[in-house]
Amino acid sequence: MPYAIGFLLFLVVVIALSCIKIVPQSHNYVIERLGAYIGTWGTGLHFKMPFIDRVAKDVNLKEQVADFPPQPVITKDNVTMRIDTVVFYQITDPRAYTYGVERPILAIENLTTTTLRNIIGDLELDQTLTSRETINTKMRAILDEATDPWGIKVTRVELKNILPPPSIQESMEKQLKADRDRRESILRAEGERESSILIAEGHKRAAILEAEAEKEAAILRAEAKKEATIREAEGNAQAILAIQQANADGLRFLKEAAPDEAVIQLKSLEAFEKAADGKATKIIVPSNIQGAAGLVSSLTELATTKTPQI
Repeated sequence: MPYAIGFLLFLVVVIALSCIKIVPQSHNYVIERLGAYIGTWGTGLHFKMPFIDRVAKDVNLKEQVADFPPQPVITKDNVTMRIDTVVFYQITDPRAYTYGVERPILAIENLTTTTLRNIIGDLELDQTLTSRETINTKMRAILDEATDPWGIKVTRVELKNILPPPSIQESMEKQLKADRDRRESILRAEGERESSILIAEGHKRAAILEAEAEKEAAILRAEAKKEATIREAEGNAQAILAIQQANADGLRFLKEAAPDEAVIQLKSLEAFEKAADGKATKIIVPSNIQGAAGLVSSLTELATTKTPQI
C-alpha cells in the first residue's frame, strides 16, 4: 500500500511537470485541445490541461533563409540556363503557417521555380544577365503575395548564380576579350594623341620663349646703344664745353694781363702764320700786320749786322 501511494504521488508530480511549458524568445507554440486549435502561446510560462491539450507545433519567428538548388530556365531567345535562388522569409502567423499548407518550404521552392521561369521567359539572355535587381524585385512581390495566406512573409529574394551553357560562356568570354582589346587600343591611341599634343605644346612654348628672349635681348641691345650714344654725346658736349671754357679762360687771362700794342701785333702775326700754312691760295694781309711784319724784318736785319764775324 505505501508503495502504491508513492507511485501515485510520483505519477501526479510527473504529470504536473509535463503540463508546465516555457516558451523561449522568438518562438510561438500552437496549442490543440482534443485535436482542435485553441490558441497560440507566446514567450513565457504556460500551463496546459493534461492528456487533452498538446503542443501542435513549435514555430520559429526569426527570419530564415531557404537556399534552393539551380533550376533550368529558358530565356525568350531560347537559351537554356541554370539559376539558383536564395529566399529570405519570416513567419508572421503561426496558426496559418501550421494549418495553411503542407510542407511550406517545399511549397515555397516550387513556387519560386515557377515564378522564376515565368519571369525569365519574358527576357532575353543579355537582359537576364543585366537585370538581376529587376528580377529579384518581381519575384519578391509575387512570392510575398502568394505566401501571405500561409502566414509567411517573403522579405528578400536573390539570384545566387546564373549559369549559361558552356558555348554561351565561351562566346561571352570572347566578346569580353574583344571589348578589352578594343578599350586597350582606344586608351593607347588616346595616350599617343595626348603625348603628341604635349610635345607640340612644348615646342610651341619653347619657340615663344625663344622669341621673347630674342626680343628682350634686342631691346637691351638698343637700350645699351642708346645709353652709349648718350654718353658719347655728353662726352663731346663736355669736351666742347671744356674747350670753350679754356678759350674763355685764355681770353680772360689775356685781358687781365693787359698786353701792349707790340704784343698784340706779334700775336696777330702768329695767327697770320697759322692761317698762311700753304693751304690758302689767296691771302689778304691787314695793314697793321704789314707794319708789324716790317718791324720784325728790321729787327732781324739789325741783329744780323751786329753779329760779330768769326
